[in-house]
Amino acid sequence: MLRTITCLMVVLMAIPSAQAADKTAHDFSFTAIDGGPLPLNDFKGKAVLVVNTASECGYTPQYKDLQAVWERYRDRGLVVLGVPSNDFGGQEPGTEAEIKRFCERQYAVDFPLAAKEHVSGGAAHPFYQWAAAVAGEAAAPRWNFHKYLVGPDGEFAAWFPTKTSPTAKDVTAAIEEALP
Repeated sequence: MLRTITCLMVVLMAIPSAQAADKTAHDFSFTAIDGGPLPLNDFKGKAVLVVNTASECGYTPQYKDLQAVWERYRDRGLVVLGVPSNDFGGQEPGTEAEIKRFCERQYAVDFPLAAKEHVSGGAAHPFYQWAAAVAGEAAAPRWNFHKYLVGPDGEFAAWFPTKTSPTAKDVTAAIEEALP
């Protein structure tokens, strides 16, 4: 009996990973910070750096580096997508309009921003659930400014923790490898 239960648990635990393996990032959509759909399918053929962001975090200055990466690689096929989240420390309490205004005024951000989303736990946006299933639980966001890199085909390419600057050599090397 115990063996049957153990086998059943292993099978059930594998289902999300198996379902995730059937999908790519292009199967998911966010809502744009201004409203309206922001389907990742629109970025087919481009690499996408998806970063959960927050305006009141010690890592908020990474917006400057994200903008620099966007400016450096956008003409070569990179999209930087900021996904504001209030999941960690309540550090993104503002409305979408306040977040957008802050990003534009403080960091001259002009890369796409999504509406505020959950990025961790059971309430996480489906993209974040997919990324954690594909890359493993160790790759799930633990704080703001966690980075996922998606290839032009929508396949998961890499992840980088909060402390890793978007301009770090390992991030830019992965971006250059993922560019179309």
